[in-house]
Amino acid sequence: MVALSPEVARQPGGGAPLRILAPPGVFRPRSDTWMLAGLLGSETRLPGSSVLDVCTGSGAIAVAAARGGAEVTAVDVSRRAVLTARVNARLNGVRVRALRGDLFAPVRERRFDTIVSNPPYLPADDEELPARGEARAWDAGRDGRALIDRIADEAPPLLHPGGLLLLIQSSLTGVPATLARLGRAGLEDVEVVARRRGALGPLLTARAPELERRGLLKEGEREEELVAIRARRPAARTPPSR
Repeated sequence: MVALSPEVARQPGGGAPLRILAPPGVFRPRSDTWMLAGLLGSETRLPGSSVLDVCTGSGAIAVAAARGGAEVTAVDVSRRAVLTARVNARLNGVRVRALRGDLFAPVRERRFDTIVSNPPYLPADDEELPARGEARAWDAGRDGRALIDRIADEAPPLLHPGGLLLLIQSSLTGVPATLARLGRAGLEDVEVVARRRGALGPLLTARAPELERRGLLKEGEREEELVAIRARRPAARTPPSR
């Protein structure tokens, strides 16, 4: 058995640090995680709201939302990730309802004020998504859009009128395509609300020559932007008074 100790990360926006455990096979929180957690505090009013965290991984974003006073549901296809999210919620003294399932399958009958997702978005060698192993947390088909496209199509009906979707992706996986798809799905106020440029990580660096051949990277380019996208479901219209 491997002994694990939780990482301690300061919650964006202040407050006591979060303690997050990420065992082998569960996505360890990184800069994109904390970018999205920070946007939750600046783009939404958390106290008393309902939040859905899809592709929750370690549950770090779900825990941050619960610490802000939200009623939080977290979903992941990985059984280990779901158990980890539950443990991290208890470790931080909050309640998170963590469910196992394929994206929105466990919550089809519910509606939320906010849906957040930091899904797998790395372009991979294979179109088929990994069924197990660490790559399940980051590989998303040859164009990196296998889950982003599904989220854009399937999230809008699960939002309350006026509800918000917050989504993280890489600049390598077609930000304009995501903005257009969210608009076609009926969402409004669709825009990029945060960007962070940095060097490619080890995985993308190793794949860079192939990504250049596919046109996802410019020749010699070894940087990407992490991009946060916001979109809103139109508010319910008030019928005219008679």
